[in-house]
Amino acid sequence: MRARERGFSLIEVVVALAVFAALAAAAYGGLASVARTRGELQVKQDRLAAIVRAVTILERDLRQAVSRPIRGNARGEAIPALIGGADRIELTRLGFANPRAEPRSNLERVVYAIDANVLRRGRYAVLDRAPDSAPAVSALLGDVDALRLRYLATDGVWRNAWPPSDLPSGVEPNVDAIAVLPRAIELRLSTHDTGELRRIVELPSSIPSTAPQGSGNRPPGGGATKP
Repeated sequence: MRARERGFSLIEVVVALAVFAALAAAAYGGLASVARTRGELQVKQDRLAAIVRAVTILERDLRQAVSRPIRGNARGEAIPALIGGADRIELTRLGFANPRAEPRSNLERVVYAIDANVLRRGRYAVLDRAPDSAPAVSALLGDVDALRLRYLATDGVWRNAWPPSDLPSGVEPNVDAIAVLPRAIELRLSTHDTGELRRIVELPSSIPSTAPQGSGNRPPGGGATKP
């Protein structure tokens, strides 16, 4: 009876502490791994959300493109409604919100390009701008390797630049070449962490003749639209 009342021996306490320490270390390692994995997944999720948001904004502008040329150089010569290269695009789009009912057009001129591995979107304050006008630029997505664009004409041929040097077949002869929009635009956005994203966006053929364009924003030249 006296031997039983002595309690635990030193060896038993040491063994118990060692077992407890081993279990605690294993549990901590598992929790740390779960937390690390969760953090990595959150980073990837945020990155994917940023890519989706940038592509959505670009697609929205493309789907709202209108055949409205502008004036923008020193002599007031007309600039095409849509100017596109292999890695840059500038266009006039519909849907410029006007919640304060200001005396301005509901059209907006936007430009997309890659600068220092960042996809940037620029917007001009007015359509027919002065020669020294500069767009207000915002960064949409970082760590972008490349932006590649192609343009589908009415003749079914993909082109690397727009407008084409000659009017594609199927375009009415009385339509001004600078007001013609492509049927669709293919965009390829490449990033080092997600690879290449490819989308084909169908564009509207032309702006309806009854659509409001605001005061002081009449299309230069003939064109396919009316003020």
